Amino acid sequence: MASAAVRAQVAAKWQESFNRLNRNEPGISGLMTFSEAWTLAIEFLKPRDLSDPAPPKQYDLNKVRAAFGVVGECRRLPVMMEVFLEDMRKSQHLITREVEAYMMLYEVKVSAPLQFVVSLNASSQSNSDPEAIRSLVYRLVEWYNAWKPTADLGPTMISAYTLAFQTHIFSVLPPSFARGIKAVVSATLQRTVSQSQDPQDRVLWQAFDTLSLIDRYETLIASIGYEFIESYVEETCAGKWSEPVLATLRAWMVDKIVPWMLYPFARGATNADEAKTMMQGVGSRFDFHMHKTLCNLRTKEIFDIIVDFPDSAGALQDLKECLARVDQRADLVQALRQANNKRLLHPGADTKDILTHYVSTIKCLRIVDPPGVLLFKVADPTRRYLRDRPDTIRCIVASLVGDGESGDSLVDDNDPIQPLQQPEMENYSDPEWNPEPIDAGPDFRASKSSDVISTIVSIYDTKDLFVKELQVLLAQRLLAVKDGNFDRERRNVEILKIRFGEAALQVCEVMLRDMTDSRRIDQHVQSQKASSMHPTIISRHFWPALESSDMVMPGQFQILQEQYAKEFSVFKPDKVLRWLPHLGRVHLQLELEDRTLEADVPPLEAAFIELFSEKDIWTIDELVLRSGSVNRNAAVKALATWVDMHVLKEDSEGVFRLLSVAEGPTPRSRPQAPKPETGELPPVMSVQQQQAEQMRMYWKFIEGMLTNLGSLPLDRIQSMLKFAPGYDRTAEQLGSFMEAARREGLVNVKDSMWRLGK
Repeated sequence: MASAAVRAQVAAKWQESFNRLNRNEPGISGLMTFSEAWTLAIEFLKPRDLSDPAPPKQYDLNKVRAAFGVVGECRRLPVMMEVFLEDMRKSQHLITREVEAYMMLYEVKVSAPLQFVVSLNASSQSNSDPEAIRSLVYRLVEWYNAWKPTADLGPTMISAYTLAFQTHIFSVLPPSFARGIKAVVSATLQRTVSQSQDPQDRVLWQAFDTLSLIDRYETLIASIGYEFIESYVEETCAGKWSEPVLATLRAWMVDKIVPWMLYPFARGATNADEAKTMMQGVGSRFDFHMHKTLCNLRTKEIFDIIVDFPDSAGALQDLKECLARVDQRADLVQALRQANNKRLLHPGADTKDILTHYVSTIKCLRIVDPPGVLLFKVADPTRRYLRDRPDTIRCIVASLVGDGESGDSLVDDNDPIQPLQQPEMENYSDPEWNPEPIDAGPDFRASKSSDVISTIVSIYDTKDLFVKELQVLLAQRLLAVKDGNFDRERRNVEILKIRFGEAALQVCEVMLRDMTDSRRIDQHVQSQKASSMHPTIISRHFWPALESSDMVMPGQFQILQEQYAKEFSVFKPDKVLRWLPHLGRVHLQLELEDRTLEADVPPLEAAFIELFSEKDIWTIDELVLRSGSVNRNAAVKALATWVDMHVLKEDSEGVFRLLSVAEGPTPRSRPQAPKPETGELPPVMSVQQQQAEQMRMYWKFIEGMLTNLGSLPLDRIQSMLKFAPGYDRTAEQLGSFMEAARREGLVNVKDSMWRLGK
């Protein structure tokens, strides 16, 4: 029973298929017509060998269309498509063979034509290697068009054919094909940029589109444009910082690169608006790459750009725009910090050069990043390095008071003078308040000050160090003035009042008033009793410590001092003069038997030559003893001055004789007296020297602690020293002093415990 039902079902299906193929015609005439149509259609679609020299068979296209219509009516088009694709797969070796031949011509650089490639003509053999790739592309398009089904069969069959054809060629193309494609595409870009386009370029891009090579190698094609942009930016923008170049680069992109981009990325566009829409994404990527390339270049040059500021302001504007576009702030910070460590922050660099570069860095990075995050990250190593240099404060102060003789100042004369800016707490109620940038660290504090000096002074935790150094430098400059004109120093003090405040500069005001009072007092004393001595009288409690000496002026110099002191006590009975005879200059006129000399010398030289008026021969030890036990090296230097002037002669080691009559081949010649040294400032003790002297005062306290309590850690010594009157040193300063004492053998340290040396 079951077999009968199956037989009935099969019979019904067979009858249905027969009727469909026979198309309800009498007998089998319809079936015969379908058979003829099927044969014609399959024969027409069968792939042919393009390298076959025999002419292709000609078909009546009307009969072919009719045959396709019969097959379609019989609903056999899917089967015909499968047969066609199978025939195509069997013929794919023909394409493979030609691909291998062209690629061999490209890779191995064959000069003679291969025997089995009949389509290679003489022109393609004689051209450069990329032409083989171009010829291969054109040849593959010929194969594609030759095997492509007619449009009558519908888009489904054409899509299936295209997919099968492209799948095969992509599977047989070797990796070197990508290199060839790159060379061919690069040539089209070069021609477009140079405005010498080849009419065949459009045909070539259409061939790429036909074979879907643009989609497959889209990344490669884009990389060609990227590389061309990189080379152009490097060639035209490197080292050119005076003017912004971004606008020029954008114009160049529009004029040169965009026309080339239309071929691969706006294919099929019928008008400008369509092309603009199609290129929106890829155009943005190319614009991004242009900004990134320029940003990389400026990041690599950033150290030299800062050195060249302000002539490099144009490059900084470009860098600011590029960073807003590509966000390579971390790379900029790393590059600048590495350059600073390599080229600036080392012992061979002068402190003034480091400060000058730091100031330029502040100005440049404020242009690039107004909130100051980049400056905060870049400047930290520089600030720490400057803080550890002993002469940093002196260099800053020298610039503040206009002591830079080279003309290089840290402060622009055109900048407004502003008070030092103090750190402020965030005011969240300020309507103009903005949150900190997202890349700001936890320690970052936005600086609203544009004053460079405030930024430099903030290297240190307190401004007291600067005020003390200002006092030292002002003292040196005041004591060096010979003509009594203190206008420059007075102007500097007024400027510094604005920066540091009135209270901090009170001592400087006293120093200036002392210089004026000193001239007035000297004029009064001279009016009472004329004297060749013109001392500078200063207030001991308000001036920085001057270098001390036990020197005593002998003979007529001592008499002059006593006479002047007597007249001074009459004028100022409540004050007492304490002479510093080792400071100043003495103008002498020496009358010898055969000559007269004039000399402007330091007091020690004058004291020695005065002693020679008592007797003609002195030993150096006798001179030192009579002059108040001065330093022996200073004594040797002072005597050498007179020996060089042929006033004294060293008869034996340490024994000097006065030459009342000149000796030598030219006894009548008049030796030139040494000119006063104008470059040396008076010996005012520096802040470091004053601190060292003050720390020696506390040594007795430290010595007593270590004697009574034994070994102590540094923090314990620091906490106990705070009970000493006037002690205000930090733990770091105490550590430096203890280390110096260890080098002198006064103390020893083991496991961070300090004890007295044996």
